[in-house]
Amino acid sequence: MKFRALSILLLVAAVFLFLGASGAFFIVPETEQVIITQFGKPVGETITHAGVHFKTPFIQEVHRFEKRVLEWDGPVAEMPTKDKLYIVVDTFGRWRISDPMQFFIRLRDERSAQSRLDDILGSETRNTVARHELVEMIRTTKDRKAAVDDTLVEGSGSVAAGLPPIQFGRVALEKEITDEARTKLAEFGIELLDVRFKRINYNPAVSAKIYDRMTSERRQIAERFRSEGEGEAAKIIGSKDRDLKEIESEAYRKVQTVEGKADAEATGIYAKAYNQSPESRDLYEFQRTLETYKTSFQRDTTLILSTQSSFLRFLKSASSTPNPKPPPPPPPPQ
Repeated sequence: MKFRALSILLLVAAVFLFLGASGAFFIVPETEQVIITQFGKPVGETITHAGVHFKTPFIQEVHRFEKRVLEWDGPVAEMPTKDKLYIVVDTFGRWRISDPMQFFIRLRDERSAQSRLDDILGSETRNTVARHELVEMIRTTKDRKAAVDDTLVEGSGSVAAGLPPIQFGRVALEKEITDEARTKLAEFGIELLDVRFKRINYNPAVSAKIYDRMTSERRQIAERFRSEGEGEAAKIIGSKDRDLKEIESEAYRKVQTVEGKADAEATGIYAKAYNQSPESRDLYEFQRTLETYKTSFQRDTTLILSTQSSFLRFLKSASSTPNPKPPPPPPPPQ
């Protein structure tokens, strides 16, 4: 009986010894950093190097924190810009625990840290968006140029109708949010690495109106290009007609010049022939009169002239001349 009790006592002591030994040693991997607490209060320094470490069993407790970069995915929020446009902004960020002791004292765990990140980063994002125009968040940097010359759109008061000059750009706004929030998060033992805009949308209630306005402005640009094209076409057609008339007038002038020279030469020939002999003069008058008859007397032409008119002298002489006698027949052949 005594031996049995001694065996049980030894077994219990061995169990307590094993539990104590197992609770006294712990392993820290490369991806973690550890804080030791005693009765809920941190003791010693933060353990950041990997390996096997010792603690007081049953009294001290190990709290592990990530060394690696952690992600923050912010909630989608609606907020106004400086130009009074309500937009829906979705952001994300990257952070890590830089001071585990401060982090444990202020926040305890990552769940509390995510909640605090939501508050601080959401507030800074809202403040930054409210200080800038919408175009600052749409354009990546201030040096980036628009693909279309938006100054062609006539009108005022709209974003697309003559875009204002870019002073910062989206990258500068993201850096502004990061710098402002980094200072506030440092007191919680958090190092904020980066904050970026994931998505920026118009408010769903006004998206249709925004798209209609964008369509109208693009149509204004198209109409502007179309009217300028029609004006250039009218200039080209007018220039063509003017050149054509100049060519035709120059050709007509040359034709008239050639015809005038030809008529002058013909008149000179006629005059020379007219002055050679009386017979030539009579023949010339006869031919010219016949040509005048041909051009003057057409079918169904009525002409009233005096019988003393010189214009009819050849007709009168032809009607008053007796019929000539037929010539004598030729002599018979011998």
